[in-house]
Amino acid sequence: MTEPVLKVDDLRKEFGGLVAVKDVSFTVGEGEFVGLIGPNGCGKSTTFNCISGLLDQTSGRIEMFGNDISELRPDQIQNLGMTRTFQHTNLWRQMTVIENLMVPPRKQFGSSFTELMRSLLIPSNPAEEERLSKAYDVLDQLEVPHMAHNLTSELSGGQSKLVDIGRSMMGDPKLLLLDEPVAGVAGPLAMKIFNNLRNIVDETGISVLIIEHNMDFILRQGVDRIVVMNEGEVLMQGTPDEVRANKEVIEAYLGAAGTPTEGEE
Repeated sequence: MTEPVLKVDDLRKEFGGLVAVKDVSFTVGEGEFVGLIGPNGCGKSTTFNCISGLLDQTSGRIEMFGNDISELRPDQIQNLGMTRTFQHTNLWRQMTVIENLMVPPRKQFGSSFTELMRSLLIPSNPAEEERLSKAYDVLDQLEVPHMAHNLTSELSGGQSKLVDIGRSMMGDPKLLLLDEPVAGVAGPLAMKIFNNLRNIVDETGISVLIIEHNMDFILRQGVDRIVVMNEGEVLMQGTPDEVRANKEVIEAYLGAAGTPTEGEE
């Protein structure tokens, strides 16, 4: 068995007297699409923030590609091959979609903002042309090449989420963390986003860890495995079928009122 891409071991995060994450442990394998789910306020985003270096954990160990990243800064973690998105997108609203994707990925550019903008608008060397070609390839993967020259200020919330995912892929990450990429997105587009992610995982071998609070939705979206959190702890881990059949999970979400059904959103 290969070394996990990500290994979280007894992760704990306290805010004063509040224990937000209680000794959480799980792994993400190479080329694996894993969902991190749980009711609102259960500690999912805090876990993400600790993994990506935005928060210092109180205790525990986090490894990526066999390296201890527990004490590293976010930029150091990113340089090792992890990229993450946030629930709320932060795009350059007065730039086009393709220009947003061409904002330099990790380990590129040391130029001024003026030089950066000039390079985006007037590609003049092989490296810039290669980056432009990659940006179009990413839009093709996400099935939105027609949006390339739209201003991001004109996009819907769901389209903005797609651009944010595309921008995160420009740095060739080996591990992608997505924080509720379909929150507030209409059903058909949300399903398209998940289908595109599934295809990207299958085609590129990238590993994806994705936060989602809607259990019924993610159970139908082709993830390989699900980690369920509740009240700061891991309630269970398993395949979608195993999660669907677990009474503790149903109780955590629905108060034992019933099981989710295939037609519900």
